[in-house]
Amino acid sequence: MLRLALARSATAARAATTHIKPGYVSSRLALQIRCESSMSREERQQKYQALNDHQRDWDAKEISYEELKPKTLQPSPDKYLIDVREPDEVVQGSIPSAVNLPLSVLSSALQLPPAQFKEKFGFEKPRPNQEVTFYCRSGKRSSTAADVAKRNGYTNILNYKGSWLEWVEREGKKPAA
Repeated sequence: MLRLALARSATAARAATTHIKPGYVSSRLALQIRCESSMSREERQQKYQALNDHQRDWDAKEISYEELKPKTLQPSPDKYLIDVREPDEVVQGSIPSAVNLPLSVLSSALQLPPAQFKEKFGFEKPRPNQEVTFYCRSGKRSSTAADVAKRNGYTNILNYKGSWLEWVEREGKKPAA
């Protein structure tokens, strides 16, 4: 009986101090919360809320065409516009001042040392607090890219959800077939 009580208190202590990475579903921790009989209903709800906060999807601030357009006319080395489409899509065209960093390599690229990053991609690695705006073809991959950047420690992230399709429409250009 004493052994069981000690095991439960150790489990509760682990659950209270366990750090859950964003997006990591911890069914084991949820089970520990559910099975902990010494917790009041309110404490259990607070634990579940904390667990949900860690797992909740995060959305970057969206930027409109009107907000993006001036940034493309006066590019700054402190603000990156990153096209996360694959190189075969970028040949159709890209937004002025954008650099290409495909979503398929984004996570590993953001973990490279700055010198290796520059050698591989041809531009300086963005700093974690630097403004970074992502776009793709239609806004889906740019949302994912913003999430990947967030999970890699970036804090000043924007998402041009209109992406290439809106840009081409607003600029009056026809995309290459």
